[in-house]
Formats: sequence, structure tokens, C-alpha cells
Amino acid sequence: MPMNEHSREPLSIFIEFVISNGYLSRMRRLFCGLLVIGLVGLSFSIHAATGRVMKVLPHFLDFKGRHTLSPSLFERDAYQAQLRQNPKQRSAIRFDIQWKLRGAAFESLKLRVELRGAAQGNLPVELVLEKPVEREGRFSQWTALILGGDEYRNIGEVTAWRVTLWDGAQLLGEQKSFLW
Repeated sequence: MPMNEHSREPLSIFIEFVISNGYLSRMRRLFCGLLVIGLVGLSFSIHAATGRVMKVLPHFLDFKGRHTLSPSLFERDAYQAQLRQNPKQRSAIRFDIQWKLRGAAFESLKLRVELRGAAQGNLPVELVLEKPVEREGRFSQWTALILGGDEYRNIGEVTAWRVTLWDGAQLLGEQKSFLW
């Protein structure tokens, strides 16, 4: 123990720990404020699902269900031109749709294809195809919708189309043909 030089008595040393209420309360308020702002921002980003229809490829199908005779893109385009020029060789039209979803879907997802055919009388023939879809990963995926049989024969030549992606009643994305 240290000694006092003049009186030879032990020197008492007191250490007092004082917590400043001002600093800690300001830090606590700052932390709580940042936490609230972060949670509000996170709730907005989790709630909004976004999606888009990236690509739509309408392909005619022959009576064997083929859209091409070989895996070559050149051969596919040549066969599609042949089917386009010879309607009697076609049995259906298939829409290959590439779509993507970001975020969580809160209701059931569906793809909808709206078609307009050649006008019969004053009004064009309209038809709607729908298919429920499920997300199968983080990346884009392809889904096919086929119009065939009597419906294909009744609509005649398809003149315009629109493809939409829906989360319940909310429209997430769309692609449409030039004449839509």
C-alpha cells in the first residue's frame, strides 16, 4: 500500500465507476431506431413478389406433335416456315414461355395466354388458356401451353396473343405480340 510521506499513514485510494446515463441512453435509442428502420424495410422487400415473362415462342405442331424435325435451330425455323405456309399440316400451336419470379408468391401462380383469331363476321375470335405453375428454383423456367383440337380449328389463324404471369389477382409480368 502506498504511504503518505508526512504522516506515515496508509493512503486510501478510491476509484468510483460512474455510468453516464446520457451516453448509454443515446446509444440505446440509436440502436432501437436502426432496428425498427431495418425491420420495416425488410417487411416491404419480403412482401413484394416481382415476376416477368422473358420470352414467348409460338410454335406450330404437326400431327405427330413435333415442332421441328431435328434439334437444329435452323431446321426448326425451316420446319416452322413450312407449317406456316401449309395450314393443313398443322394440328396445334404451342406457346413455350420463359418466365421468372423474384420474391415469395403469396397466392397461386398462373400463366395466361390470351389469343385473338381471324375475324369471323364483325368481331375476332378470342380465347384464353390458363395453366397453374410452380416456382422450381431461383432461375427462369420454361412452361408450355398448347392450343389444339377443336379449339385450334375454331379460332382459325392466330393474329395476336398476350402472355401474362399472375400471383392471384396481381399481374406480375406480360409479353404481347406486335398486333395486340
